[in-house]
Amino acid sequence: MLKKSVLKRLNTTKFISIAILSTVLYGCGSTPSQVKPTETQVSLVSAPLQAADYLTKASNSANQEMQNRYALLAAHAFINAGDGSSAIKTLESIKPNLVSKPELLAEHKYLTARALELTSTYDHALSELNYPSQWQLADWQMVAYYQFKARLFQLTQQPIEQARQLSLLSVYLPNEQASEVNDNIWRILQPLHEQTLLTFSKDTSNPIFAGWLQLAYIAKHYAITPNELVQHLGEWQRLNPTHPASVKLPTDLEKALTTKPYKPQNIAVLLPLTGPRASVASTVKHGIVSRYLANPDANVSINFFDTANGAKVAYQEAMAAGAEFVIGPLLQSEVEELQQPIPVSEARDNHTIEPVENAATQAPTFVDRVPQLYLNHIDDFIPDNDQFYFALSPAHEASDAAAKLFADGITTPLILASNNSIGHRMADSFIKAWSELTESEAEVHYYDAGDKMKVTVQKSLGVIDSKERIARIKALLGNKIEADFRSRRDIDAIYMISGNKDLPLLKPFIDVNFSVFAEPVPLYTTSRSRVEDNSRAISQELNNLNISDIPWLITNNSETQQVEQLWPTWSYGQKRLYIMGYDALELVGKLAQMRALPGYQFSGRSGMLSVAPDGTVNRQLSWGRYQRGSLRPQ
Repeated sequence: MLKKSVLKRLNTTKFISIAILSTVLYGCGSTPSQVKPTETQVSLVSAPLQAADYLTKASNSANQEMQNRYALLAAHAFINAGDGSSAIKTLESIKPNLVSKPELLAEHKYLTARALELTSTYDHALSELNYPSQWQLADWQMVAYYQFKARLFQLTQQPIEQARQLSLLSVYLPNEQASEVNDNIWRILQPLHEQTLLTFSKDTSNPIFAGWLQLAYIAKHYAITPNELVQHLGEWQRLNPTHPASVKLPTDLEKALTTKPYKPQNIAVLLPLTGPRASVASTVKHGIVSRYLANPDANVSINFFDTANGAKVAYQEAMAAGAEFVIGPLLQSEVEELQQPIPVSEARDNHTIEPVENAATQAPTFVDRVPQLYLNHIDDFIPDNDQFYFALSPAHEASDAAAKLFADGITTPLILASNNSIGHRMADSFIKAWSELTESEAEVHYYDAGDKMKVTVQKSLGVIDSKERIARIKALLGNKIEADFRSRRDIDAIYMISGNKDLPLLKPFIDVNFSVFAEPVPLYTTSRSRVEDNSRAISQELNNLNISDIPWLITNNSETQQVEQLWPTWSYGQKRLYIMGYDALELVGKLAQMRALPGYQFSGRSGMLSVAPDGTVNRQLSWGRYQRGSLRPQ
């Protein structure tokens, strides 16, 4: 849609500014003020007066069409004031006597949908907002129609339909406004999976919309092969010479065309190969080696450097060995260490780099950096075009879960989180993401291990309050009174942030504390909760639980079986680190294009991966559900 600053004027216009409406209505060179309006020329574009003023004008008019027009303006004024019920009553009152003119019929439908947005559901509003194709309407009405439909499809999470309506809207707007809408269409299409784009791109009823989808598919499918991307873009432009994106390619697509992929022949990996963290790092190392052996390249060498004596020392050793790309380090403290510039004097002290004199200023000269994929993330960093951050972040997993619950139609989730640093961090991340999605707060309760866990569950579900009410009634009327406790009915999901030792207790506590009068709500949890015991008995206890994890661990396959045979004692956490290493090497040749095209996604073993403008590698996890004693992908 149009810029937020324009959209905020909803109370006085139909989403677009008066200046734009004037252009659409009259053209740049006309002088509408010189035309003396007749009684039936009352404009429906905006309703700046109070609803009562228009109702008075309607009652004083003897002309049926004028009565309709003023009543429509009154309904519009009611909507401006947020009074959808009065708008509905006004629109219903004139419906039997509505003059059969497309302009009035369309305005009645439009305002009815606007009022339904306030009083009913978005789907109800959408069902009303349909104009017959034979209606010949003014441009301002078509602008309002398509813009409002796009808004409703956005609110109902239908991005394809939202983009379709915006593509129809853009043809009615001046060039500058159309360009803004086109940029929005491109942003909407970027996150969609390429198969979705390909499927809908076959729609021949709207060539402009189909062209957008085809372009988005090409950008996503050929992003990591620049030569093929240029070839297919040229073919698309030849077939769509008048398409808005053919006249001016989206900015990030133009950038992607000039971005060269990384093709290093000497890759350095920085890991704590000795010391207390060596066992953790070894799983990452195995993953990197496994990816290399799966697709060996005689022209590429991979060298490992130990960070046990300091990340800077390992980095300098890698530079001395001619590294062209660096993967790692792994630990957050090591990432922070390497965020500081490395002076050449320091490198010279370690006898790894020849000194470089800067006689003009005598200022310290710093070691040139090569492209780098850190295997962790820090909160504060200065983005650099050649630096990327890939982490198995619990906080990101929690925000991803918020998006999952939102997509599932959940409106009032309850969070039960472990009362420790990671529990608080994940809960904060979920709450922040949920607030951005819904503009509402999510309720959270923190539990401590042991008997206190049960108390927290009962308190969060309202069971303790219910039992106390029952106790008071029995005290007044006698113990012969029979009553069952009642649990809350105002939540529609529970998200559990727990460790895998807590979950086998936490879920049963939730199950038994739902009263017989309430329907159990969906339960969601994190990969950290995944119980190591794969026995059927344990899995049956977890029935109906939804859990997020890397896709490689959601579905059993030949690779997972092979890893199980080679390293049978590995925990799920170690397997995730193994896959992190595997995907890290896989990403090297894709990172530059993924950053240039923020909507480009790579289906990795650790999740659906994309790169944010600041270089952060985002992961969208898969979801599974325990059913009949086994975990099944959703």
